[in-house]
Amino acid sequence: MSKLREIRESLLVSKAELARKAKVSPITITRIENGMPCRMETKRKILLALDLKLSDKNKIFGDD
Repeated sequence: MSKLREIRESLLVSKAELARKAKVSPITITRIENGMPCRMETKRKILLALDLKLSDKNKIFGDD
């Protein structure tokens, strides 16, 4: 399971809710959770939507 999905589910946030808060499509959330790459701006939006710090990006996305 992806870190993003793990954290999203631990916060009891649905994909649709996260997508709405981050202003991205639910398909984008699904793709990221399935290991597809995404732009830095998308990562920033998701982190902020989850009320996480930008410095937490490696814990969630683990690639940069």
